[in-house]
Amino acid sequence: MALNARLDHRNPLVFDTHELGRRPGALQRLTRTIDAPRDLGIQGVIGVPEGAPVELELRLESVMEGVLVTGTARASAEGECVRCLEPLQQVLEADFQEMFSYPDADDRGRPKAEPADDAEEDEDTLPLEDGLFDLEPVLRDAVVLALPMQPVCQDDCPGLCSECGARLADDPDHHHEAVDIRWAALQGLAGSLEDGEKDEMSGGALPSAHADEKQEK
Repeated sequence: MALNARLDHRNPLVFDTHELGRRPGALQRLTRTIDAPRDLGIQGVIGVPEGAPVELELRLESVMEGVLVTGTARASAEGECVRCLEPLQQVLEADFQEMFSYPDADDRGRPKAEPADDAEEDEDTLPLEDGLFDLEPVLRDAVVLALPMQPVCQDDCPGLCSECGARLADDPDHHHEAVDIRWAALQGLAGSLEDGEKDEMSGGALPSAHADEKQEK
């Protein structure tokens, strides 16, 4: 987050730390239910639907460098089973902890970093802006880590039939006769020969019957 970004206190994921008063050791506990932002989860796999309720429990602790935020997010995630492709729902509980630093933290006694390290440190630092912090990037990271990369509807889901795509959980006895493709041509030839023999037998019976009739006469 850029240091010059302006946070909107009306955003439900922006929190105010002014009550802590920058007194090290001061604590504040907050609970808030928000509407899930867009793309909260693992895109195309599983995630919390946009607008779904997300319950937040936060513990804000003032320290010398800033405000240490510890919390838990709870919601219901939706996705698709990677084995049988059926829709699924999963209860999500994501824990997180993050330090939001005062802009002037280095001036308050913390040793300054070497110039070469400043850029890298700024990328890893989440700043407080006028006593406000934005929880959204922390929430997104926590949710992704808490969700499975390959969700399944149940641990022993048998998936789909590789032959016809049928859902095996609906028909445990589902199976197909195994045919070795190396013998498929011979089986077809054998079938043709059998059909030919049947034709010869049915066609040869008629002349024999006529001959017998002549002999009787």
